[in-house]
Amino acid sequence: MYKIFLTLILLSSLNAELINGVAVVVKGNPITLYDVKEEMRMSGVNNKVATDILIRKKLEELEVKERKISVTTAEVYDNIKKTASTNKMSVSDFYEAVRVSNGLSSAEFKLKTKEKLLSQKLYSTIAYSSVSQPSEDEIKEYYKLHKKEFSHPTAFNVISYTTKDKVKLLKKINSPMSLLPDIQTQERRLVYDAISPELGKFLEKSKLNSFTSIIPDGKGAFVSFYLKEIESVKIGYEDVKNRVANLIMSSKREQVLSDYFARLKDNADIQMIREVK
Repeated sequence: MYKIFLTLILLSSLNAELINGVAVVVKGNPITLYDVKEEMRMSGVNNKVATDILIRKKLEELEVKERKISVTTAEVYDNIKKTASTNKMSVSDFYEAVRVSNGLSSAEFKLKTKEKLLSQKLYSTIAYSSVSQPSEDEIKEYYKLHKKEFSHPTAFNVISYTTKDKVKLLKKINSPMSLLPDIQTQERRLVYDAISPELGKFLEKSKLNSFTSIIPDGKGAFVSFYLKEIESVKIGYEDVKNRVANLIMSSKREQVLSDYFARLKDNADIQMIREVK
């Protein structure tokens, strides 16, 4: 009798731990607190946005299963290889660039790529036939309204601070006037076309007249850049016409899909258990 009672207590405890680890249940499928925290880390968003992203992903996963859509390991690798080649990089160098700029391991990036390919296949079955090509007037109007998005950085004027001691580099950032040994300082002009696209995006998103976050330099040390200036040039309409058309098409497809999954979400059995604190 005692053993049965003890077993029931243990089972109850395990069930409590399981429930305590669940944030949301979507059509009987759990999304854990850990899932939400990981999405917050990988996407750089708050808990509410991360939860909404995961609910959408879960609904997509269920649609993928119902429609029997799949992506092979070979398709994932081919996509990564093609992207690396487009950026004039080897696959290993591309993985390193992704790790430096986004903090994603190669395994995490492969997972992201697989999710993207699955989504593309799902999207094509749901939205592709519902979207019409943009007209010339639509393309020109979009370009006029978003001209700033089509300015291209040509170079970044920075001061780089490099050391193998991450803690010491953090002290330097917090107290720039302090003199700390073993930190190499160098004024540099980083030409956009000569650096990796991932580093270019990282610097482009960084604040002027301040230090960037600390990143690995790919050589066993850490680096932070003090961003002094971003040199840029505007790109003409004819040079970006096709890109603008693709952006409009992507926006239209996403709108159709957002509406589709919003309807699914409204009709789905979704239980909110708890929020990440």
